[in-house]
Amino acid sequence: MPRHVVAIAVTDATPTFELAVPCEVFGVDRSDIADPWYEVRLCAAEPTPLRTPAGLRIEAPYDMDDLLEADTVIVAACARAVQLDPPASLIAAVRKAHELGRRIVSLCTGSYVLAHAGLLTGRPATTHWMNAADFGHRFPEVDFTPSVLYTEDGNLFTSAGSGAAIDLCLHLVRQDHGSAVATEIARRMVVPPHREGVQVQYTKPPARPREGDELAPVLQWARDHLQEPLTVPQLARVANLGERTFARRFREAVGTTPLQWLLQQRVRLAQELLETTDEPVDSVARHSGFGTATNLRYHFGRVTGVSPQTYRHVFRHRAAAQRQLRSAAS
Repeated sequence: MPRHVVAIAVTDATPTFELAVPCEVFGVDRSDIADPWYEVRLCAAEPTPLRTPAGLRIEAPYDMDDLLEADTVIVAACARAVQLDPPASLIAAVRKAHELGRRIVSLCTGSYVLAHAGLLTGRPATTHWMNAADFGHRFPEVDFTPSVLYTEDGNLFTSAGSGAAIDLCLHLVRQDHGSAVATEIARRMVVPPHREGVQVQYTKPPARPREGDELAPVLQWARDHLQEPLTVPQLARVANLGERTFARRFREAVGTTPLQWLLQQRVRLAQELLETTDEPVDSVARHSGFGTATNLRYHFGRVTGVSPQTYRHVFRHRAAAQRQLRSAAS
């Protein structure tokens, strides 16, 4: 089976972190957990040599013609000069890739390129919160959503600043290979498999230290006890906080309510069990904390849009098809 090709458009003075994230997620060989893994191609959008702001030289042996052959096109974050006036060849290539049905992704300020190309007109999009006012002013035709970590609209994806690039890249892995694989990649990178919250919480320095570190133990404790009937008062006791204080600090740190967070964690656990085990739905419901198959079907359907049986069938069918293709290719 051919590998899924990820082409990363590279411009001069591109921020190092946002370029490194897709290289780490897609470019490191992970064939021990998902085979075939991705193939990454760095595509120069400007004349070489290209360098990062820190002076690191970037070897980009591919060009814009190669970008069109990829399955996923990623526009990494851009220096200010590129934000204001992207290379014409990059604009043309991104437009053509979109016309060809490729998956188009921007990380951080790479969304400027997608907006210049007209791909975001009438669509939801985001970028780094520090660029929110400027982006909204320059592209009023875009349904700009400054608060989210990333957006998804069909085959168009945009992410907020630096750390959100990790969130979006893991989301793409989750789409391609399932929740269990994305979680394992996150574990190897020592990052959360999925962050709840919005980038609004990062736009101003907090009046006191952020609560994420304070709540980390109770979040992990809750993940380890998802099969139990957890309550907010119980979580507050584990955190050694009053219930109202706990609920307030939880929303500040995580960006959602404790009960909504628990629901999201349980759905993700159910996804992993449906992907990786043959347990009946009743058993999956018990182990993921929903109690009954009826509760699991209701909440799973609300969050994912499909039933547990359909999710398992689609995932298993796709995995079987990939195995058959690999066997035929060998």
